[in-house]
Amino acid sequence: MSHAPIAYIDISFFAHATEAENRVVEAAKRVLPVSQAENIVFERSNLRGHHGNPIALFEAKIKDRAIVKSVVENLSSNLSELDKDALQREIGLHVEKGNLYLRLDKQAAFQGEFKLSAADPIRVRIRFKRNRLEDVVQICREIGMLPQS
Repeated sequence: MSHAPIAYIDISFFAHATEAENRVVEAAKRVLPVSQAENIVFERSNLRGHHGNPIALFEAKIKDRAIVKSVVENLSSNLSELDKDALQREIGLHVEKGNLYLRLDKQAAFQGEFKLSAADPIRVRIRFKRNRLEDVVQICREIGMLPQS
């Protein structure tokens, strides 16, 4: 990843009123490399759900190249081969206009595991400097996010 093909990473997630906010933030921080977790600050916004229930939205944008690199390496090395295969099969659903969208299971993240999940996830958007699907797929293979095929 020496030519820095990634512009930035966005991470966002919701903490519902039924969840312990600090545990949800801790789960998200476990997606980050241990050496960088404290360097990333999640901005909190207060929202209301469909039925008026309070929801907290947490967001962070990571632009520092060293941190971006370590986050990508952490994701690549901790995603299971099954998830990487699923990601490859469904890559068209995960890439749009130079962005790779990943949704990680909050409960699994709290346990230190990385699993793709659609239900109430930790959302990770990796913004590449190239927009073409073929370019993003190639870069994802090079960084180990996808199998070498």
